[in-house]
Amino acid sequence: MNLTQFPWLTAIILLPLVAALAIPLIPDKEGKTVRWYGLGVAFTDFALMIYAFWHSYNFQSSTFQLVENYSWIPQLGLNWSVAVDGLSMPLVLLAGLINTLAIFAAWKVTNKPRLFYGLMLAMYSAQLGVFVAQDLLLFFLMWEIELVPVYLLISIWGGPKRGYAATKFIIYTAAASIFILIAGFAMAFSGDNVTFDMATLGMKEYPKAFELLVYAGFLIAFGVKLPIFPLHTWLPDAHGEASAPGSMILAGVLLKMGGYALIRFNVEMLPDAHVTFAPVLAILGVVNIVYGACCAFAQTNLKRRLAYSSIAHMGFVLIGIASYTELGISGAVLQMVSHGLIAASLFFLSGVTYERTHTLMMDKMGGMAKVMPKTFALFTVGSMASLALPGMSGFVGELMVFLGIATSDVYSSSFKVVVVLLSAVGVILTPIYLLSMLRQVFYGNPSQELHLDAVIADVKPRELFITACLLLPIIGIGFYPKLATQTYDVKTIELAAHARQVLPVVAHQQPSSLYSRLVTAPTLASSQVESLVNISK
Repeated sequence: MNLTQFPWLTAIILLPLVAALAIPLIPDKEGKTVRWYGLGVAFTDFALMIYAFWHSYNFQSSTFQLVENYSWIPQLGLNWSVAVDGLSMPLVLLAGLINTLAIFAAWKVTNKPRLFYGLMLAMYSAQLGVFVAQDLLLFFLMWEIELVPVYLLISIWGGPKRGYAATKFIIYTAAASIFILIAGFAMAFSGDNVTFDMATLGMKEYPKAFELLVYAGFLIAFGVKLPIFPLHTWLPDAHGEASAPGSMILAGVLLKMGGYALIRFNVEMLPDAHVTFAPVLAILGVVNIVYGACCAFAQTNLKRRLAYSSIAHMGFVLIGIASYTELGISGAVLQMVSHGLIAASLFFLSGVTYERTHTLMMDKMGGMAKVMPKTFALFTVGSMASLALPGMSGFVGELMVFLGIATSDVYSSSFKVVVVLLSAVGVILTPIYLLSMLRQVFYGNPSQELHLDAVIADVKPRELFITACLLLPIIGIGFYPKLATQTYDVKTIELAAHARQVLPVVAHQQPSSLYSRLVTAPTLASSQVESLVNISK
């Protein structure tokens, strides 16, 4: 059999879903067989994608690869069209790793284990579908399928306020999906031909006002998932009530779906409107960073503090997307990969801590470093990565974003100075709230409510293995960033060039208002305009 012709992506997407449908047929009373089955399926799928990319993916090409296109429902114009490029391939691998480890982290689930592992596998399948879909209807279908398992995982296996958190999640995300549907259909029916092929949609010519409205619709939809202030309020509640495996997937994969879609749709398919909205994205990124860091200070719940930390870190993704530089966009992608690994490790370790203490309130903890030294060490490493310590992947991602926006020739010097300085404030606040978190949980006087005089088990081999699988790539990328960047560099270079092609038109405009000058019309020097005009030709 010619392996180059094998439908790798279809197999990777459908394997977890088909396996989930077979779970009710497995003879198992206590859930032990089902958990091994779920882990085996997830690991097999992860191994399959590694094999497919290693043997059939060309890292030096920016075009779509492993392309598969089948007519699915021709009456609706729905095609099973999937492919990967430098933007989606690293996120597919990230989803594979984190979902596999999350299933392994759920080893002690005894409440409805068949349903739990079935939902985990179905969600795994939908996430992969989002990253590889090249048909707008298929993308929307996968985006919607992913919502149901998340809602059920929170509402059934969550904390005391799980009903409220799950309902808030589904209301926010389902309402946001309406904007995807409206904006997508508007693009599909614009012009002479009706199509849902995303590549064709990106080549269509749209009226300026129409493109701005479509961009705004997508920004709202994907901004909820990222999340962008003020569309973020569902996230702290969801994290606060979700189980540790659920939080690992929420922070590690689901937020990255929003960042990926912003680049794929807003930057790649709507570059004219991106010129207008890019400064807005940079401003929203700064707001995310400062607001998320400040709110994290106020949280006494361990997981809610980490949730606001995620909001702050996603601000760097927005700034990188807005930078119009290869370095900035590359930093945004690396920040998504890096944060996925770091956040998954911290939320998993918070789950380990909760299992021992039965509380997430930091004011009820303290003095745990003596009885849980290994957990303390792992938590410290994860926190150092989150606060962007040099030698960790978080440092590289944030540094690339800073350099990308600082060296951008699109914005005025004053605008760049404000963005960099305010973002730096968030960077300064991050180690303060993370180190204070470590101090409250692991240092100080032991809380009488924890009964630390009794035996509290430290991290176990399974938990150590899961954490190591997340921390090793964090450290590896920190010391040798090319481990990650070489998978998408060619694509980000193309993205930056594609986005900059429309800048000469805007550079010739003479905005009359301060708002237009600072926000809606990035300016270029005359020599840069001439060079970009030549590129666009």
